[in-house]
Amino acid sequence: MLPVSLIFTTGVGSGVNSYAAVLVLGLLGRFGHVAAIPQVLERPTVLAAAAVLYIGQFVVGKIPMLDSVWDIVNTPLRPIVGGAIGVVMAQQAHANPAATIAAAALGGGSALASHVVKTGVRVGINASPEPFSNIAASLLEDLGVVSLVSFAVFHPVTAAIIAAVTLAAGIALFVLLGSRIRRGWQRRREARLRRQSADDRLAVQSSRR
Repeated sequence: MLPVSLIFTTGVGSGVNSYAAVLVLGLLGRFGHVAAIPQVLERPTVLAAAAVLYIGQFVVGKIPMLDSVWDIVNTPLRPIVGGAIGVVMAQQAHANPAATIAAAALGGGSALASHVVKTGVRVGINASPEPFSNIAASLLEDLGVVSLVSFAVFHPVTAAIIAAVTLAAGIALFVLLGSRIRRGWQRRREARLRRQSADDRLAVQSSRR
């Protein structure tokens, strides 16, 4: 049977931090001997690569603006990882080709959705001049992905519900921050135009003297 709930949840996690999702699944499969986790994720090379890349993201994610650049660079990768996890899980469940394609679409689609939300929210947080909210958001993302993916391995349906609610809340926050960012840019543009207009008036008055 296709593990739909687990594929969806790991897809959501992959959209936020694909390396953490792969690392958690691989470690649980290798040392927890969980049958639902494909053996390919347990390979030492896969675990080592995921660990190194996760450390890189952990560091970069705490640096304002650089984290947004990292998110943009990883835009094509995170949905691919989410889709790939869906494929190997479908193969582990001996699913037919149609179900495997559906698993890839589910994993990749949920990863893309959470990636877009995560990237947009972090852009909004980066608009704040202090770095502490950025660091707190990054730590919360790391902890959230590790906890959610770990929980999903043993309680897939409950974890999928949590992931869906979290994703919906993230979309709402993304919309809220987006409107605030637009208003902020509009106020800055209006202030700049007012300053420019005042400078033009001063220049005209100076030329008349």
